[in-house]
Parts: sequence; C-alpha cells; structure tokens
Amino acid sequence: MAATKKSTAARAIAEFSDFNLKLARGQQMLDRIKDEHVEIATADKDVVFREDKTTLYRYKPTAERTLGVPVLVAYGQIGRYTMTDLQEDRSMLRNLLALGVDVYAVDWGSPTRSDRWLTFEDYVDVYLNDCIEFICREHGISAINLLGICEGGVFSLCYAALYPERIKNLILTITPVDFHQDQAEGRVNHGLLNLWTRGLGEDDIDQLIEANGNLPGELMSHVFSQMTPGATLSKYNVGLLDTFDDEKKLLNFLRMEKWLADRPHHPGEAAKQLLVNLYKNNELIRGEFKLGGRTVDLKDIRMPVLNVYAKDDHIIPPKTTQALGDAVGSDDYREIGLDGGHVGVFVSGKSQGVLGKGIVEWLRERDDA
Repeated sequence: MAATKKSTAARAIAEFSDFNLKLARGQQMLDRIKDEHVEIATADKDVVFREDKTTLYRYKPTAERTLGVPVLVAYGQIGRYTMTDLQEDRSMLRNLLALGVDVYAVDWGSPTRSDRWLTFEDYVDVYLNDCIEFICREHGISAINLLGICEGGVFSLCYAALYPERIKNLILTITPVDFHQDQAEGRVNHGLLNLWTRGLGEDDIDQLIEANGNLPGELMSHVFSQMTPGATLSKYNVGLLDTFDDEKKLLNFLRMEKWLADRPHHPGEAAKQLLVNLYKNNELIRGEFKLGGRTVDLKDIRMPVLNVYAKDDHIIPPKTTQALGDAVGSDDYREIGLDGGHVGVFVSGKSQGVLGKGIVEWLRERDDA
C-alpha cells in the first residue's frame, strides 16, 4: 500500500516537473519569436490599382493557367482578407493559384473616423465596381468571376444583382442572405450575433456610431469572443499550453491571433446599413434593400452561382446562407457544405484539399473564355 502511495506521489512529482519544463520551453520559444517571424498573407502579389484606401492586388502565378477568366476575392469589413492566406499550408489563395487560377484580391484598408460617411453604395458602386472595371480592361473581357466572403459576399450579391453583365460566375462563401434564419436549426449556440443585433434599438445603433464615428473593431472582437466564452477563457491557458511542445504549432497559434487582433473599424454609415437594414430588418431576402435608390433584387442574379457554407458556423448559421437557393434567378445554382466553423473552412487542415478544389472544378465546367 505504501509503495502504491509512493508511486502515485512520484508520478505526480514527475508530471509537475514535466509541466514546468514545458512552460520553460514555451517561454524560451516566445522569447525567441519576434513579430516579424509571425507573418501572414505572404503569397507574392503586386499592387495593380488603388482608390482612396482600397487596394487591388494581383497574385503572381505559381502554376500554368487553367482558367481563362480571373477570380476577384472580396472579403468584408469585419475582418481582413489576409485570413484567406494565413500561412503557406493553410491558404485558400495559394490553393487557387496552385490550381491555375488568376487571382485578384481587394483590401478595403483601415477605415478611420474620416470614413464615417462611407456607405454600401460606396463599396459596391464605386470601389468594387472600379476594381472589376480595371480587371476587365486589363484582360480585355466583359465579365469576371467574383468570389465574396462573409460581408464581402453581401457586397458581391448586391453587385451581381445590379451589374449582372459584369459577373460571369458568382461564388459565395459563409455569406448571410436571410438574416432571420439564425434559429432555424434550433442550435442554441448559433446565431447569437443576429440575436444581439435584433435586440438593439435603432437609437442604440445611431448612438454607437455617433459616439465612435465607426463601428469599432475592438467592439466586434469582444462580441465575437463572447459568442464562444468557453473557448475564449481556455485559449490562452490550455490552448496556448498545447503549443509549447512544437514551435510550428505555436507559430500557427500566433498567426491566427495576429489576424484576430487586426480587426478594422467598420465605416459608420455602412455599419448602420449592415446592422439595421440587413440584420434587423432583413431587407436583402425580402427584396427591400436599396442602394442609391435602386432595389437589390436577388432574382436579377441569373449567372451561375456556387454557394459554400460551413456546417458548424455559429456566426453565419447554414440556414441563413442556404436561403439563397430559392432567392436567386439563376437556374445554375449549387451548394457545397463543408465541415468546420466560420473561419475553419479556410484555415483548417481538412479544408485545404476541399475548398479550393471544389471552387476550381466548378469554375472549369463553366469556363469558356
């Protein structure tokens, strides 16, 4: 009995010693790693067009072109496009390039209080439109392939409905369409952003924007962190500790943290349109959303549409995205449901061989340029 107790005590001491050694190794790795070692969005690219704070990049090819029509990637304002190229082995953009796609991406920049009055009209009718016009001129074509992500997918839907002649194929990923379908599956941990927004009065939103000029990136970071409180509480102890055995894993962890920390402010008027017109009033799916006096009618989207959603997306629940199928006017509509969450479909190891390949195979079937 005494030997057993001694053995148990010895094991506890050994585990405590191993734990301390692991912490020491982790501290040493953190001391060695500098900010310049934690690089994201490193795929080779050139700046080809600028307008105000908007920048258009064209990525350098890594394989022989297999598609005749280029793809423009449009991310949203609540987060940065750099998530699509987080690191070399977890990059949707690199996967597209490796499959022979000519890839462009738009970066909306870092809005400040001076951008408070920018609206959806500015982003859809001016910045996105001018990027697309530039690409069309460069390639001598009349229409491109547009790939919208999250709020960038909403921009893309609006553009495709208002300027259908400029879009050959429309690809959407994790894009909300019916903002009131968040509770359709009865999953209590899904759609909390929708519930929170609907719980705000329009006066609350007006005062929030008036006080800050924009929708603060820090506020949205806090909102997202509170949607998964368990993961948020454990991330910097259990999650970080798990990386201390492997510097590569630690760098992966730090790259994601770097992306999360770089959340831009959302221009005030555009934020009000997002929160009031879309999240609260659900005007897009109802055919009531207007830009510059024109109604965004999803039935005017008649080009081929590929709609990609995440099966376990707690921010944009699947049903909010899948509502697009009955709303568009296209008779060539396809969905791809991927395992994983909102960001996981882009950065998880499992998705790397699925998302890019699925998009390119779909495009090849429709590429006659």
